[in-house]
Amino acid sequence: MALSSFSSVFVFAITLLLMLRLSESATCNDCFTRSRASHYPNSEEQGTDHGACGYGTFGATINDGDVATASDLYRNGLGCGACYQIRCIDSELCSEKGTMVVITDQGSGPGDFIMSRRAYAGLAQTPYAAVSLMALGVIDIEYKRVACSYPNKNITIKIDENSDAPHYLAFVIRFQQGKNDITAVQLCETKNFVCKLLDRSYGTVWTTTSPPRGPLSLRMLLTNEEGDEQWIVPINDIPRDWKAGDIYDTGVQVN
Repeated sequence: MALSSFSSVFVFAITLLLMLRLSESATCNDCFTRSRASHYPNSEEQGTDHGACGYGTFGATINDGDVATASDLYRNGLGCGACYQIRCIDSELCSEKGTMVVITDQGSGPGDFIMSRRAYAGLAQTPYAAVSLMALGVIDIEYKRVACSYPNKNITIKIDENSDAPHYLAFVIRFQQGKNDITAVQLCETKNFVCKLLDRSYGTVWTTTSPPRGPLSLRMLLTNEEGDEQWIVPINDIPRDWKAGDIYDTGVQVN
């Protein structure tokens, strides 16, 4: 083979290899990441009714209690409500599918997740294998972010109990589907559309002092893994006479 022909084949092979690697990189959002996980060091089968996300009792029951605390994946509260598919690696004990959890709290452990006992046991092939997993306490896992799904549920707003109309408003956003993060929230007066950008107090608790008056239109900025952004505006407004503890259906859901 002539030297020039050999060089052409070599360049073609290198180019093909680079294209394959770029293709793999393009789908890396669907790749699993290796880590470790443990379970809550108490008798709670489901989640807890407190935590760094601010969900309260909702955080104990969402996703049937298949929830977890996160360390780095908490992302200063931005990771609250994100869903992850987790599967353990022991071929004798672990199921191939694993379990899906929702992040409801922040916590530091020997890996990325501290799971509710219910979710942790759900990693196993059988109830008998679940007993063995629980006894291990810490296991090797792999995980990836997946879209949350809440069939027949719209995004809802729960007014925090510490809210004090008309001086201070705080609320938590619940039942957000998909894989997007809510990176900003605005409240707008429906009459003259004067808007105010809210503060993320902690976790998924959004707050403002001296909130706009009257019925309030909510705007949420969704950001995906590629950094693309989109504002969504719910159909339903927060009423003029909002009260602490109230829950309002926004009338919308996202993919």
